[in-house]
Amino acid sequence: MFITGANRGIGLALTKVFLADDWQVIATCRNSDAATSLNQLKNEFKRLYVYELDITDYQQMANLSEKLADLKIDVLLNNAGLYGPKGYGFGNCDTAAWRKVFEANVIAPTKLAEAFVSQVLNSELKIIAALSSRVGSHTENTKGGGYIYRSSKAALNSVVKSLSNDLLQQGVKTVALHPGWVQTEMGGPNALISAEESAMGLKQVIESLTDDQSGGFYSYKGDQIPW
Repeated sequence: MFITGANRGIGLALTKVFLADDWQVIATCRNSDAATSLNQLKNEFKRLYVYELDITDYQQMANLSEKLADLKIDVLLNNAGLYGPKGYGFGNCDTAAWRKVFEANVIAPTKLAEAFVSQVLNSELKIIAALSSRVGSHTENTKGGGYIYRSSKAALNSVVKSLSNDLLQQGVKTVALHPGWVQTEMGGPNALISAEESAMGLKQVIESLTDDQSGGFYSYKGDQIPW
């Protein structure tokens, strides 16, 4: 599998649970020298390979794809993303921050799929997954607010749906995943579940994904989330 933003939080937890199940993992992060936990894992797991990747640097992404051109990627998992500013309300949306969040949460996952689709097509499982959030659900948005993050995840869900329409005939399944409210730097200390619990659930959803579920939106428990 190939996972972005693997140096901490859910990305690191996902890396650990896949490695523990004897998967080969290509883990990326912006600064490999500062990825202490990932580097420690490399000493324990010989099937872990770490590469530097800023997901918004599309030339770097293309170069990495070329370097890994012969690789078979069963699961291409876009985990990296941004939350953006917190605590703002209507009338105070930071447009510069909004563009930055959209770049990381919507454009970058799309470009990642474009860059590595050949390696996915050459694999057995052929899955493209993206970490979304249920706050991107229009149906469940009953409180308003959160314009920047909500809109970016809703847009990401739309990307996943379009990818399914474009790629399912070639055998590629796509899915948007809600990891739950996780105890990470983004989720905060009051979150309900650990990163490990989320990662284990996400792994099960990914591995059991069917053609009929492609293009869908699921929680780490396997429950379908309405658009």
